[in-house]
Amino acid sequence: MNRSNILIVVILLLCAASVVLELNQREVLSRVVKSCIVPTITILYFITDSKRSKYFVWFLLLFSFSDISSFAEFYLKSDLSYDLYYTFGNLLYVAGYVFLLLEILKSVNVKDVLKNYAVHLIVLTVLNAYIIYVLMVIANPYLSGSYLFYIEALYNVVILLLLSASLINYLHNESKKALLLFIGSLFIVFSEVIQIAYYYISERSLLQVASTFLFVIAFLFFYYQSKIENKPIKIYLS
Repeated sequence: MNRSNILIVVILLLCAASVVLELNQREVLSRVVKSCIVPTITILYFITDSKRSKYFVWFLLLFSFSDISSFAEFYLKSDLSYDLYYTFGNLLYVAGYVFLLLEILKSVNVKDVLKNYAVHLIVLTVLNAYIIYVLMVIANPYLSGSYLFYIEALYNVVILLLLSASLINYLHNESKKALLLFIGSLFIVFSEVIQIAYYYISERSLLQVASTFLFVIAFLFFYYQSKIENKPIKIYLS
């Protein structure tokens, strides 16, 4: 078994371990295990891809660094320290998603998109605004009066922009790579929404398990899209 296959097995085992620990009410250990998944995917990417995209590299590195920094949470003794950790970690995630957004946009012709998908953009903008409003209404009782409210809002704006950009990219390019990016972005948004439900509505283990499952699938889609070129999907008609 080569190194890439070993790492894929490790990723799947980490995912399974995180789920089992969460179902057994071992939330801390579950988070520790989950925080190792993206760094492992990052190592897999560096091992298997010699032609690396700088934007995708920065996305993986920033996300990995933020995940690894989560270990610091266990040593925080005050609310102020936790707030700084929360801000630092989430801004790293935001920066990572921005680089992924740039990775998507580099294959989009802005003029063509504005010309051919103006209605799509308007609908997506209205839909995103409504979703962000709903998410922030849910978070408001917990973050009201704190600057963390704006960090949360920024985070939600960026992931929804990522989803919208990946959809427009797929409609524009109609390639397998664009499709995988869109599916990965879709799973990331679903994962984040479920995570919000877990933190602010009901701390049920099944919600965290579902969020982790969707999160891992999303990153595997992101990884596999990095292995293929942005070529149009061929449709054969009989």
